[in-house]
Amino acid sequence: MNLFTSAYQCLMENNIDKKCQLTRELDQMWQTGQLNLGKEDIPAVIKIESAGRPERPNLVSPSKLKRRSLHTEYGRAALIHAITHIEFNAINLALDAVYRFRDMPNDFYTDWLKVAKEEAYHHGLLAQRLRDMGYEYGEMPAHNGLWEMTVKTDFDVLVRMALVPRVLEARGLDVTPAMMQRLKKVGDHETVAILEIILRDEIGHVAIGSRWFHYCCEQRQLEPMSTFQKLLKQYMGGGLRGELYIEARLQAGFSQEELDQLMNL
Repeated sequence: MNLFTSAYQCLMENNIDKKCQLTRELDQMWQTGQLNLGKEDIPAVIKIESAGRPERPNLVSPSKLKRRSLHTEYGRAALIHAITHIEFNAINLALDAVYRFRDMPNDFYTDWLKVAKEEAYHHGLLAQRLRDMGYEYGEMPAHNGLWEMTVKTDFDVLVRMALVPRVLEARGLDVTPAMMQRLKKVGDHETVAILEIILRDEIGHVAIGSRWFHYCCEQRQLEPMSTFQKLLKQYMGGGLRGELYIEARLQAGFSQEELDQLMNL
């Protein structure tokens, strides 16, 4: 079986449970040498405006998503639903990287299949937490920002590695500790325990993005820090908003010098 066609089938699967199962199987098949990288006689890479997803949740503009109080169960469920949706999109993001970028070393596919598998695990933990609270993933609206950036960066693996893991996913590292503190204050220790697992794994995911961003810069003889700042300015309007979780970002492949520069942009 071919890795790229198998990743595409998984990427385009609409049923969440089946997508998660196929993701785990895809990683296992790659680990055991059952997938090949042959590029002959397989369909060419195509632009994917919408990856496989269920009919719900209804996708809306981020501005239409109201911030709810964590002092109510519905407010906590709304927050968990938002994170559950991010983790679902992150499965498709990782699968798209495997499907799309076909001239990378084998370790690239090993890394991104691992990410896809872990994102599926995260999604499952959060979806079950919602069920325990009496809600289902999909019954609240959500935004599509992560996938939209995936589409915008589908033309270049360097741009993808810079802007999705090192900007959008790294932002998750920055905001999660404060989120956990807020949930602890209202006694939601079950959700905090899940976020601890996600934070640990997401540091590794951002590190994978950093690894391959630096690899691409080296291959093209580009200086990483200036290249990253140039892409931030071009696509994100400049610097990073909000406080940075320095310790997590250092573990995830950012240098102290780079973080100092980012905080001064």
